[in-house]
Amino acid sequence: MDPWKVPLGTLREDVMKRLSKMLDKSSCGWRQLAHVMSEEPRFRCSESEMTHYSLQVLSNIGSPSRTLLARLADQSCTVNFLLWGLKKIDHVDAVQYLTHIVSALVQITVQPQSQKAQEGSRVILSCKASGPPGLCYQWFKGKQEILDGASPELVLCPFNSTNQGHYICRVSLGDTFVFSLWAHVRLADFSSECPSSIFQGSVSGLRITRQPQSQALTEGDTLVLECQAEANPPAQYEWYHNSEPVPPQHTLSLKIPCVTTAQRGQYKCKAYNLYHEVWSEAAVVTIGPISSTDASWVEIDTRSPGVFVTQEPDNRSRELKMFLAQPMSSPPQPVQQFYATDKVALLIGNMNYKYHTQLCAPIADVHELTNLLRLLDFKVVSLLDLNCQEMHSAVTEFLLLLDKGVYGLLYFAGHGYENYGNSFMVPIDAPASYTSEHCLCVQNILTRMQERETGLNVFLLDMCRKRNPYDDVLVQPALIKVTANIVFGYATCVDAEAYEVKKEDVSNGIFINFLKKRVCEDEKVTVMLDRVAEDMGRCRITHGRQALELRSNLCERRCLTDPVHTALCSASYSARNLQWTVSHVLPASQTLQFDCGVTVQLGFAAEFSNVMVIYTRILEKPANVAHCSAQLTDFPVDVEIDLKKSNQESPLEAGSLLLIKEALPAEADSRYTRVCGLQRLKQILVFTVCLHYTYSDLDEEIQENQSVTAGKPLVSKLNLYEPRHSQDSRNSYSCLDSFSGVMSFKASGGLDNIAPSSHLQAERGKAREEVSVSGANLPQETSCDELFDVPPLVAD
Repeated sequence: MDPWKVPLGTLREDVMKRLSKMLDKSSCGWRQLAHVMSEEPRFRCSESEMTHYSLQVLSNIGSPSRTLLARLADQSCTVNFLLWGLKKIDHVDAVQYLTHIVSALVQITVQPQSQKAQEGSRVILSCKASGPPGLCYQWFKGKQEILDGASPELVLCPFNSTNQGHYICRVSLGDTFVFSLWAHVRLADFSSECPSSIFQGSVSGLRITRQPQSQALTEGDTLVLECQAEANPPAQYEWYHNSEPVPPQHTLSLKIPCVTTAQRGQYKCKAYNLYHEVWSEAAVVTIGPISSTDASWVEIDTRSPGVFVTQEPDNRSRELKMFLAQPMSSPPQPVQQFYATDKVALLIGNMNYKYHTQLCAPIADVHELTNLLRLLDFKVVSLLDLNCQEMHSAVTEFLLLLDKGVYGLLYFAGHGYENYGNSFMVPIDAPASYTSEHCLCVQNILTRMQERETGLNVFLLDMCRKRNPYDDVLVQPALIKVTANIVFGYATCVDAEAYEVKKEDVSNGIFINFLKKRVCEDEKVTVMLDRVAEDMGRCRITHGRQALELRSNLCERRCLTDPVHTALCSASYSARNLQWTVSHVLPASQTLQFDCGVTVQLGFAAEFSNVMVIYTRILEKPANVAHCSAQLTDFPVDVEIDLKKSNQESPLEAGSLLLIKEALPAEADSRYTRVCGLQRLKQILVFTVCLHYTYSDLDEEIQENQSVTAGKPLVSKLNLYEPRHSQDSRNSYSCLDSFSGVMSFKASGGLDNIAPSSHLQAERGKAREEVSVSGANLPQETSCDELFDVPPLVAD
C-alpha cells in the first residue's frame, strides 16, 4: 500500500495532536481546511457540525482541529487527501510536517553486515525496518533478484563459492521503497588465520582484526578509538571506560569530542555475537593540560579565605610526564584547591511582557539551569515574570544570602539593552519607551555584591545588547572595586541580539543550549565559558547572528564546582541558610473527607520558586459512587491561574511542560492546576476544593465544596511586591526571629512536600542544613546541527 494512501486514522496520536495545534493557532486553520475538504461530498460539514467544532474551545482540553481530524479519520479520509487540503489552504508548516512524517514511515533499523565465512557454513544476512503494517522485503545479489529472498533474513546454507558477492535488500510499502547498505560476503579460511580454539562449539567465528590504540591528548581534543572484528553472524560492539560501559556507544568506533580529564583512563571493547565474546586489548588514554604551563601552579597566600594547598596524587603526575614527553625529576607541584563558604544563585526569566514582544525560551532555560546548579550545591532561587518592584526586591533578598567567600551567580533571560557600557534588565511591566529608570542596572548589582565580600561574582546575561534609542541618560554606578573575582558571560556581543529557537512545545535560548553542556565541568569559570563560545562558533546557525562575549578579571582558578567549606563560614551562615529555607517551603499535603464518603488527597509541588502545581487525587470512594473528580476553584486574584488549563489530567495539559511527571501521581482520578505569580500573593492562599460526583443509580451530578488554607507558599513569604528600604543587609537577619518554626526542606524546584517542624532553636545551631536535590529531567543532548535543523530563530 502506498503510504500516501493509508487512512488518516493510522497516524500516531502525537502526530494528530501536533497537526491540531498547528491548525488551531494558524490564521489559515481548521475552518479553511473544512471548507476545502468539502469539495469531496462525503467530507462536507454542515453548519451545526461547524458550530460543534468551534465550541470545543470552551472545553479544558477541547480542540476544533482535533475534532475535525477525528471526523475525517472516521470517514476514511486518506493522508494524501489531507495533504491536498493543507496545500490548498497554503499551510506551509503543516504540509512540511506531514510530508516529513510520511517519508519517515519506512526506515531501516538493522543493516546487513559484510562477512567472511567458511565453506559449508551457515550465513545469515539480516535487514529490519520500521513502518506501517505491510512492509515487503526483497533481496538482491548484485542486480539479480533472489527468488526466495522475500523475508527480513536471507539464509545462505550451505555457503560455497557461488554465494560470494554483494547483497542488498529493498524494503517497500506500495510505491515507496528504501534500500539497505551493500553487504559483501566471501569465503575465508579461518583455520589458517587464527587458533581453532576460538571457534570451538560452533561453525561461526569471531576474531578482532583491529585493536584500539593508546593515545595522549590535550583537553578539548576529540578522542577516536576503533575496534573491528570479523564474525559470522556479524559482531556487535560495546565500549568500556575503566570497566564501566560507555553508553550509548555500540559501534566499532568510539568518538568523544572535546575531552576533559574525566575521560582519561583505560578503554576496552567487547565484540560478541550469538556464539562468542572477545575482548580487545586495553587502550590507555592520557589527557593532559592544554599547554605545559598549565602543568605547574604558582604558590598562593593561604591566608586568603577559601584557598587551600593540596598535593597532587602521583598518578596525575605520571600522566603529565607521559603527556609532556619530558622528564620530571622534581616532586609533584602543589595544586590550588579553592572553597566557597556557600553558593547562591538568583535566576530570573521574564517572558510575558505587557508592552513588548513575548518570549518563549526563559521558562525552559531557567528550569534547566536551576537543575544543573543544584547539582553543583547552589542554593537556587528561580523566578518567572517579575515586574520592576519585584525584581528590585528579589535582588535585595539575593544580596541577603551573600557573605564573605560566598559564590554569587545571577542569571537573567528576557529583554535587555546596553548603553554606555552598562547592561540593563527589563521587567515585564516596563513601558513601551522604557529607560534606565524602569530597568535594573547590572553594574549596580555588582557593586552591591562586592560590599558583601563575595568569593566569586558571576553574571550570565541571556538578553539583547542593542542600544536603547529612548535612553540618553548616562548611568554612573558606584565605583567597582578591583577584586579580581568578576565574570560576565554575555549571550551575545555589543549592539547585537540574542536569539531563541522556536519549537512546537518548548523553546530554548541558544546560549543555554550550549551552556548546559559545559556548566558542570570542573574547570575555571572563564575556561568553561570560553569552551561554550567555541561550541557556539562551530554551529552554523549562529554564524553572523550571535556570539558569546566574555569579560572577566578573575585571576584565580575558581570553578562553579568548587566545594563548600562550612568551617570558613561566618556566624551569619545559619541565619542565611534559614532565610533561604523559609522562602522555599511548600504547604503540607492534606487529606479531605467529604460527606458522600469520598476521600481526596491534596498535594503540592514546586516548579519554580514562584510557581506551584497543586494536584488532587481520589484516594477512596464508596461503591455506589460511579464517577467523581476533585477540582480547584476560587483562587485569590493576586495569583495567576489559566482557567482553560486548570484541573487537567496531567501536568503537561496544565501548562507545566517541565515538571517531572514520574514524581507526581498519574492515576486517572488526578487533577493538576498550575499556580503562577506567587510573589504577588498578599494574603494567605485560600481556595476551594469542589468535588463533582454521580451515584450509579442517578444521572444528576452532585457537588460538594470544602475551603482549604495553604498559608503563604514558597517565595510569597518574602512579600516581593513591597519596596525595600535602604539598609545594611548585614544586619537584616533579625527579621528571621519572627518565624515561629523552622522548616525541613528540599532544594528549590523540588517535588516533595516540605512539612513544618517545631525545633527552631535546635536547628538554628546547626552549621549547615542537608539539602536533597532532584536530578535534571532533560533529554539527551544532540549535536547543534540536529538541534537547529528546522525551528526558526526569534530575537528576544
